[in-house]
Amino acid sequence: MKNILFLVSFILCVSVMTGISTSEPIGTEAPSEASMKTSPETSPKAPPVTSSLNSHEEILEKLETRYNAADFSAAFSQESTLKALDITDTAAGKVWFKHPEMMRWEYERPEKYAIISDGKNLWIYRPEDNQVVIGNAMTYFGNGKGASFLSNFKLVQDAYTVSVAKPANDGQYTLKLVPKQKQIDLSAIFLNIEKKSFDIKSVLTLNDYGDETRIEFSDLIFEDLDASLFNFRIPPGADILKLDE
Repeated sequence: MKNILFLVSFILCVSVMTGISTSEPIGTEAPSEASMKTSPETSPKAPPVTSSLNSHEEILEKLETRYNAADFSAAFSQESTLKALDITDTAAGKVWFKHPEMMRWEYERPEKYAIISDGKNLWIYRPEDNQVVIGNAMTYFGNGKGASFLSNFKLVQDAYTVSVAKPANDGQYTLKLVPKQKQIDLSAIFLNIEKKSFDIKSVLTLNDYGDETRIEFSDLIFEDLDASLFNFRIPPGADILKLDE
């Protein structure tokens, strides 16, 4: 349970991008092949490359062009550090996002579990224990909290004060997002963005305790995703816990 709550706290701080797994995602019916593909006409292209963008408004505009046009998926690797306990955990898996504000994280190692939201409901499923944690998605992801802004980039400037930070390297832009409403579990988010494609390559989140989580993304794929991928059927006999209790 502690690992699940830590995971939720990370997603609240940040909350893309190998293709869709050919195996059936946990707790859903696999969408049809046709529903998982995006036609060449609708697949978003990277915004035109400019010599340099100096303002966060310009960079956000390019990100909106890139990400708000279609659903998308990605492979990810994650490293999370709890400073007070001197603990660092690593994990990896796949993630899917669908407009508006739907997302699905499937962790494949070191253990299998899934975090699923249809925009209203939140499910966290550990198949090894047949345990489901449920909650209200708006409580945890509303107003751009968590990864929800990745499925609706227009929420970013509503929820965060955005500025341009020193980039990790010459081939990237870095944006710093500070919550407009004070949050103990989140002090800042750093988005590292590839200049040529405007793909988000990594996200770093920090909190007031000195904890940090870094997620690296690879193999971004834009595709139409079936809404059923973001619903969850609770398995028979599952142990059900509520986040709000």
